[in-house]
Amino acid sequence: METTPTTRQTADTFTAFFRDRGHRLMPSASLVRPPGDPVLFTAAGMHPLTPYLEGRPHPLGRRLADVQRCLRTTDLEEVGDPTHLTVFEMLGSWSLGDYGSRQSLRWGYELLVDGFGIGPERLHATVFGGDGQTGPDDESLRAWQELGVPVETTREDNWWSNGPTGPCGPDSEIFVWTGDGPPLGAPSGDDRWVEVWNHVMMRYRRLDDQGLQPLSRPSVDTGMGLERLAMVLQGRRSVFDGDLFEPWLRLLPPLWGIEGTELRIVADHLRSAAVVIADGVTPGANGHGYVLRRLVRRVLTLLWRHGRDRDPNTPATPATSRTPATPATLADLPAELIAATLDHFGLPYPVARVREVLLAEERRFAGMLSRGRGVLARPRFSGVLDAGDYAYLHDTHGLPRELIDILRAE
Repeated sequence: METTPTTRQTADTFTAFFRDRGHRLMPSASLVRPPGDPVLFTAAGMHPLTPYLEGRPHPLGRRLADVQRCLRTTDLEEVGDPTHLTVFEMLGSWSLGDYGSRQSLRWGYELLVDGFGIGPERLHATVFGGDGQTGPDDESLRAWQELGVPVETTREDNWWSNGPTGPCGPDSEIFVWTGDGPPLGAPSGDDRWVEVWNHVMMRYRRLDDQGLQPLSRPSVDTGMGLERLAMVLQGRRSVFDGDLFEPWLRLLPPLWGIEGTELRIVADHLRSAAVVIADGVTPGANGHGYVLRRLVRRVLTLLWRHGRDRDPNTPATPATSRTPATPATLADLPAELIAATLDHFGLPYPVARVREVLLAEERRFAGMLSRGRGVLARPRFSGVLDAGDYAYLHDTHGLPRELIDILRAE
């Protein structure tokens, strides 16, 4: 009887495939980008490789692969849906001036079909169809046609940039059909086509005047979300239904009485916070610390919706005797969930220290809410609040709209 691969087995299959094809494996870099980097966190597997994609020789050679932990805040409002996470892992492969798009796409097809057992009839690709500056990506189009994979051409959806300036080029995205029954339509018209792998052909550098300069050494940069791929291989409808989140979604509801989207957000944000803390970040008012603070306080905002009848400054009741009217506390977060997360990401960091940081931030937020009650008691806020009131309360007193409404309903 065949068994579905775990998330870790999926990553191991990926790295073994590329190692067998001459790629050197790199360790995961930190989530925290070094000083001077235009981004705060590693948001894609290629971020640590930007200088090498622009032409600098890499000490490990011209064929590389890795499993890189990443963090994205641009998708934060989408976390809780079937496919978005805050911290996730990216499976990456690179050709630094070695092979081109045709070889990269053929290997992509081989790994998905022969390595992971995805039926070729479930695949669909998209490629860049050209715009006013550059022509269509005919090389990638021919590669898919030779493999018998249906192709859809787009414009902006298949052009990848590292930012307003820097390396860029056309990309080809690979989608897998996840619906019941035979595949229908194309990726642009049916969300049952789930994107699993992006192959970027780094052929240009975007200049300050927005012109394109051909790179002297074109490269190929690919990225595939590990959790999303595992979801597809495990036949799940959501990244939260796989093996990584199973303990979270099993242990948290009895503790805190949350479910559905709120449960998924809480699980994602606490798991992400543990990884960010282990990468050396503490909550703060700006930069890396602000992102961590936002994650933790969003969790607390959701949890404390279920405890409106009790001041969060009051000492917590043990989880075993908690009543529905008693608000949650991060003191009850099972240590095993933190430990498993740190182990999965290969982060040798004390579980106790992660808990200390989370609880210290909980105390700070509870104190802020206590002060917020005093602010909301002012005559100015006795009536209906408008957008300006909410903006003032958030910007001046740090009160999110959700908790303002909760405090006013007490």
